[in-house]
Amino acid sequence: MSRIPAVEPIPPGIVSLEDHAAHAHARLDDNAWSYFSGGAADEITMRANRSAWDGISLSTRVLRNLVGGHTRVELLGRTLAHPILLAPVAFQRMAHPDGENATAFAAAMQGAGMVLSTQATILLEDAARIVLNEPGRGPLWFQLYLQHERGFTRELVRRAEEAGYEALVVTVDAPSSGARDKERRAGFRLPPGIAAVNLAGMPPAQPIELHAHQSRMFDALLTTAPTWDDIEWLKGITRLPVILKGIMHEEDARLAIESGASGIIVSNHGGRTLDTMPATAAVLPRIRAAVGEALPVLVDGGIRRGTDVLKAVALGADAVLIGRPYLFGLVNAGAMGVSHVIRLLRDELEIAMALCGCATLADVDAKVLFK
Repeated sequence: MSRIPAVEPIPPGIVSLEDHAAHAHARLDDNAWSYFSGGAADEITMRANRSAWDGISLSTRVLRNLVGGHTRVELLGRTLAHPILLAPVAFQRMAHPDGENATAFAAAMQGAGMVLSTQATILLEDAARIVLNEPGRGPLWFQLYLQHERGFTRELVRRAEEAGYEALVVTVDAPSSGARDKERRAGFRLPPGIAAVNLAGMPPAQPIELHAHQSRMFDALLTTAPTWDDIEWLKGITRLPVILKGIMHEEDARLAIESGASGIIVSNHGGRTLDTMPATAAVLPRIRAAVGEALPVLVDGGIRRGTDVLKAVALGADAVLIGRPYLFGLVNAGAMGVSHVIRLLRDELEIAMALCGCATLADVDAKVLFK
């Protein structure tokens, strides 16, 4: 059941998202740190996500009238106080005893959109009750991994609809986990009492007998991996908008439109699946060009500063999502830590807008980027 999280002070000396990461590293054991901080293989893509934003310069403008400015944005028929959403992160009670309970409170109080993971450690209904009770909340979405058993997926969707979720975010870029060396070195395992509670009762996948010449990937795991046909099926069983998370190719963006998707998220899974993929900042303009104004486009990956949020909007994003940063805030101070991360980003975004001469996000376009 949901409960009001305890108020915890922000540790001294934390004034940025990177400070939160450093403090969280000191607090987490190797098992949890390997899971939350690690990327795939050599972590080239994970580092590229961050460096790509650093490599973009902003142009300042002066003496502009910015009175009445704001960070509001329209998204899927709703007005958001700011364009910052919390991406789905699994197993948050590994980070803090309050887990997603604390994250939901913080998101609601800060007006940030929240995307609850299929692999959350609290019931989706409990998270919804926390968020929906706050008048100034942001959007509440449910991240969906399409399961091997359609009947179970249908039941998950029904529960999300009845609980009040406003969209389904289907992760499409992980038919297989990446080769996560950091987790393997740490011998990662879920601690006792930590589980994906919303998947309880799911029928096990039928075992597949493999012969010596067969592949465990192509002849077993991928036999139940979702395809575009599954997106069509999902659209047929739900009244909720379907957002596809993990689009990194222009043709897939066009196929998303054809599938009837209501939005797409440019994401490389935080560098946790295929290493050496390009940074999301590099791909974002191509995806926006491919879809035009047909769909909302969001982006995640490496966003650590309000200037990054401004750059994302300038490159074509309607909003951004953060993952690891708020998770590290959760480690450090529970709900207060998550709130602090959101507030830092929003304050930095307002500073960046003011110094670039932009009163609203509608004023932000490619002209704010120095070329």
